Amino acid sequence: MGKSTPKLVKPTLDKDLDKIAYVEEASQHVSRGLAPYGLALIFLLLAAIVAAAAATDRPGTAVVMAAAALAAYMAMNIGANDVTNNVGPAVGARVISMGAALSMAVVFEIAGAMIAGDQVVATISQGIISPATSLTANAYIWAMMAALLSAGLWVNFATWVNAPVSTTHSIVGGVLGAGAAAAGLGSLNWGIVAGITASWVVSPLLGGVIAALVLAFIKEFIIYREDKIASAMRWVPVLIAVMTATFATYISIEGLNRITPISLPAALAIGVVCGLLVWLAVRPVVRRQAAGLENRNQSLRKLFRLPLICAAALLSFAHGANDVANAIGPLTGIVSATFADGGIGGGAPQFWVLSIGALGISLGILLFGPRLIRIVGQEITKLNPMRAYCVSLSTATTVILASALGFPVSSTHIAVGAVFGVGFFREWYTRHSKRRVEYMRAKAERWDVEPKAERNPEEIRRRYLVRRSHFMTIVAAWVITVPASAGLAAALYWVMSHLVL
Repeated sequence: MGKSTPKLVKPTLDKDLDKIAYVEEASQHVSRGLAPYGLALIFLLLAAIVAAAAATDRPGTAVVMAAAALAAYMAMNIGANDVTNNVGPAVGARVISMGAALSMAVVFEIAGAMIAGDQVVATISQGIISPATSLTANAYIWAMMAALLSAGLWVNFATWVNAPVSTTHSIVGGVLGAGAAAAGLGSLNWGIVAGITASWVVSPLLGGVIAALVLAFIKEFIIYREDKIASAMRWVPVLIAVMTATFATYISIEGLNRITPISLPAALAIGVVCGLLVWLAVRPVVRRQAAGLENRNQSLRKLFRLPLICAAALLSFAHGANDVANAIGPLTGIVSATFADGGIGGGAPQFWVLSIGALGISLGILLFGPRLIRIVGQEITKLNPMRAYCVSLSTATTVILASALGFPVSSTHIAVGAVFGVGFFREWYTRHSKRRVEYMRAKAERWDVEPKAERNPEEIRRRYLVRRSHFMTIVAAWVITVPASAGLAAALYWVMSHLVL
């Protein structure tokens, strides 16, 4: 039997993208019959009961109970809609089982929401509608109620039709629409709105750039090296250590600062120490995994399982820290305005409020599962464990940075940007990398065969690594979300104001 010919040009039509769709098996296991809807209703009732207990018979208890139920509804929608960004790549690459992935997502979503969720909550609850506005407390409360309900309904509809919309865009649009309906456009803090909008533009670009840079590093220093396994043994522990150091620094600033003041240099020192310890611990693990592996790309996928699992966990934490505000930001404002302990939009989220958001997101993950991974992961570009790691790491890093700055960014937005960044980089690298060309030619010389000729330009254009046909669909879903949720929130506020005000 003759030896196969190495190709200088990669056949760019991905044939195994459908493996990502395995993540949809979650919904088959947990979304049968009416049980999930019954459990969801029980959680809404429990949220209202918890709110009543926290109110301790103060005036406005019924309003806070209703707001808590709406926040719980929104939180479950966030979990159902956004979980694909967190664990989809790891499950689709068959690195981790569905049950383990969902369990990991639940744990780290709760941790992110409880430890680092308050920064973005402040932006949602008091940044968009100016505290200095003439808006009355009652009008503010019902505006936030309308925003919660409109965002929840819109995300619920988008999840039902498998549209990858942003839960962040939905709630920001809802607050904008309800605030404008309640007190006019002048009541909105346009400086904050401009900053949020700018972050929506910058964050997916940043996610794409980081993902492309990480993939470039992996290709240059691991994949296209003579001894792939030795290179992976050297650099995989370093990648995990750098990721750990970044996460530990962030946790020190956001979490430990609540116990004792920690300066930025001290947080960086903690991060470096944690990174070094993890590097020492991971090296023998990677060495054992590499034992007996053949010197080929298929073997590298096994060595990237641990980094991908770590990146997925980090992304779940970052998602909980940022997106919990989409559910409890308005609830925090309502609680503060109702009980008059922080003024309109003021006050930090109370523990029971954070708990509703964190548990609601986790329950949405478990009950309704991932439904959008076919568009985000299957129909844009192929994701093997190395590329999935790049997407997860870049998305987590970008979301963590935004959370630290208090910007409510879209994890869906950033994840899709990272996937496109990986795909576009692959296209460029396949055509322009000197290291890859030299590697393939050396391989051809070893096999004593002629490398295949370049494909003609027309065929190359037809067979891109990135499925551009889906780009406008995704962009349209993003563009329509803010005006749709804003218009719905304005209409709901008008109805509520005529009924109760």
